[in-house]
Amino acid sequence: MIRPQPGPQEMFLGTAADIAIYGGAAGGGKSFALLMEPLRHMTRADFKAVIFRRTSKQVKNEGGLWDASMALYGALGGTAKESELAWKFDGGASISFGHLEHEKNKLDWQGTELAFIGFDELTHFTESQFFYLLSRNRSTGGTKPYVRATCNPDADSWVADLIRWWIDPETGYAIPERSGKLRWFVRDEDSLIWGDDRDILEAAHPGRIAKSLTFIAASIDDNRILMERDPGYRANLAALPTVDRERLLNGNWKIRPAAGAYFRRGWFPVVMAAPAEARRVRGWDLAAGAHEAGATPDWTAGVKIARDPQGVFYVEHVERLQGTPNEVDRAIHNLAGSDGRDTTIALPQDPGQAGKAQAQALARLLAGFRVKSQPVTGSKVVRAMPFSSQCEAGNVRLVAGPWNADFLNELENFPTGRHDDQVDAACEAFHMLTQNPLKLQQDMYS
Repeated sequence: MIRPQPGPQEMFLGTAADIAIYGGAAGGGKSFALLMEPLRHMTRADFKAVIFRRTSKQVKNEGGLWDASMALYGALGGTAKESELAWKFDGGASISFGHLEHEKNKLDWQGTELAFIGFDELTHFTESQFFYLLSRNRSTGGTKPYVRATCNPDADSWVADLIRWWIDPETGYAIPERSGKLRWFVRDEDSLIWGDDRDILEAAHPGRIAKSLTFIAASIDDNRILMERDPGYRANLAALPTVDRERLLNGNWKIRPAAGAYFRRGWFPVVMAAPAEARRVRGWDLAAGAHEAGATPDWTAGVKIARDPQGVFYVEHVERLQGTPNEVDRAIHNLAGSDGRDTTIALPQDPGQAGKAQAQALARLLAGFRVKSQPVTGSKVVRAMPFSSQCEAGNVRLVAGPWNADFLNELENFPTGRHDDQVDAACEAFHMLTQNPLKLQQDMYS
């Protein structure tokens, strides 16, 4: 006998809600539960069900819904029609798989009567597709029409707003005591009006029929079968980057990727060289650490930016290294020599006496070059915003070089990426280049 696993999967298959959404994390047995749900009606001749994925390819992917249905429905005597992605059962019931790849595909289902509608990965569908298909969720037979859906968290999806009552607004995690609880809604114009009691809600909105909805949270720990068969799957989820790990392992509905918040790679046209006639500054971000036994030192980064007479900026070169203080000093001195004396060197001065002493020592080391040390004030984000604005406006070019990919990756992940040394160095150079030219010249020789 095929039975749901105890916990959320059993709750999902036992809820009386008109609409039930099962999700929160990867590995919770969601898709299998969705396939199981319509089987309770497989002996009813009038029962017709469709389970949707956004694209037909997702249905037919190796290990996807169709493959899973072969193992489950085939074992229960279903007859497969692979060309139609459909199953027929001896009692007359049919379960098929559909897609809504384009917005207009929702209209393909005009005139249909579907007692059961399933959505696998609901966040992949548009809100209008979902609610339009609700109009097809009807039955003239003995089966009460209902909808079931699965999903993983997506803070920017319409689903996140639909289920917000079940989610802690501070942490982004599902509220355990609300999981599986029913709420009711009616539509008033383009808004959903919610209530905890169907009769009260319908009395307040005469002529409207309320529908019930619930959200049931699940995690990998709820899927004991998967944990027994593939105990390494948890390690796979734990190895994901922060945002994906929070979503797929911990079921966080509020976390968002920071990529592109301040810099996007599409903002940087790549050119072969910067104009010869330009002011040039190499800004530095100095590592706080050095080589120690068993430790990896921080990065020191130097970003060279040119500004032409028209005010266009060119990121010409990026140097990034790890090393002892002596190795870093030597690299900075050597790079100053290769840049030439026309390139100003911008050094950050960290707060406190130690930062001032470090800046003075480097200035002595770089005697004969144009050196300017500036105190570091304000947050990293605040310091980066002027440079970010010029990048977004299309006023910054990138000179082609082997360092381009690492530089763009770091910028795009700022400010929550693991490193921000190249961003800080670029902002140091940019700040110097945008100072009053006369004041800059006086400072360089003072």
